[in-house]
Amino acid sequence: MPTKQVVRPRIRGYICVSAHPDGCAAHVREQIECAKASPQLRDGPKSVLIIGASTGYGLASRIALAYGAHAATLGVFFEKPPENGRPASAGWYNSAAFEEQARKDGIWVKSLNGDAFGDAMKEQAIQVIKKEMPKIDLVVYSLASPRRTDPKTGLSHRSVLKPIGQTFTSKTLDTDRNRIEEITLEAATENDIADTVKVMGGEDWELWMEALDAAGVLAHGCQSVAYSYLGPQVTWPVYKNGTIGRAKQDLTRAANAIDALLKLRRGRAFVSVNKAVVTQSSSAIPVVPLYIALLFRAMKSRSIHEGCIQQVCRLFSTQVYNDNFLDFDDEGYVRMDNWELREDVQKEVFDLWPRITTENMNELTDYVGYQKEFLKLFGFGLPDIDYEAPTELDAPIAGL
Repeated sequence: MPTKQVVRPRIRGYICVSAHPDGCAAHVREQIECAKASPQLRDGPKSVLIIGASTGYGLASRIALAYGAHAATLGVFFEKPPENGRPASAGWYNSAAFEEQARKDGIWVKSLNGDAFGDAMKEQAIQVIKKEMPKIDLVVYSLASPRRTDPKTGLSHRSVLKPIGQTFTSKTLDTDRNRIEEITLEAATENDIADTVKVMGGEDWELWMEALDAAGVLAHGCQSVAYSYLGPQVTWPVYKNGTIGRAKQDLTRAANAIDALLKLRRGRAFVSVNKAVVTQSSSAIPVVPLYIALLFRAMKSRSIHEGCIQQVCRLFSTQVYNDNFLDFDDEGYVRMDNWELREDVQKEVFDLWPRITTENMNELTDYVGYQKEFLKLFGFGLPDIDYEAPTELDAPIAGL
């Protein structure tokens, strides 16, 4: 079967089931250039484990740390390689492009592909660290998955996006049909809540840190960060006060437990609450795409818009390293969403919210920008890429 094909976007619901290898590589190069242009990290980490390293904030963190601190990075992810004439997943192409460029630039990298929730992957990562890396001085937890198998019980759990206590009705952006419509979500059951906490809560982060600590591969002063989102009030019924919110509460519980563990090594753990961005995960959450399209308009007009790479570069350069101190809010979060939640930004969003219709959404929102960012996740819409030409589907990742 030929390994060269013309690859076009194939969108089903909120996901694109095709990815363009050249476009993904160009997107990675964009992020590398952004990291190079950002402040370098004095006393930054030298040996980093990133769990969920192939897309979104995880990939951006890997790039920011490799090019901001020349850190060696071990990335863990679960991605689909190219096979039988079908393209790989976007995360696979992202990781292949990052590794190729990092090696050219003399930066140590290695990746592991498999179920990060399982004990086998934790042990595999530990063995790589013991044999090939200095002890880990930063662990980034950025895993996003709709399902998880509990390694202790063998039971599989699936997360759901539902409100708690009552049904919720709101306008939303149907990105399949490019229109504004009303959506009603049924209230979650107790099993829905428990399953979502199992998948999206902090238990797996805690298991990773306990395994790494027991194996003796954490450096003195090791830090760990997990990423979260809280959002504005308009999204709270389905987010902060919904099943996802319960999972995020559990993430905070885990952060406190891990912080106590790392303090024994003079280290720390914390949750960074980041701004709303277009990711494969956020695209799936009702109401959120419409909010993001409005938010992009408000933030871009004020020149304070950030994507994943700008956000994590600011986090590491102004909060974590360069002789800075973490700026916690009253709930113990580091708030990197502070620009998003500025009063003037939120006022514009909420003034426009009730006025949005299918007919005026392109005028009153940055839906065009939202669509561009969504397609870019899968390597489409990048400049200087000939999308009509056949492209090589194979993209090797060393050791995989």
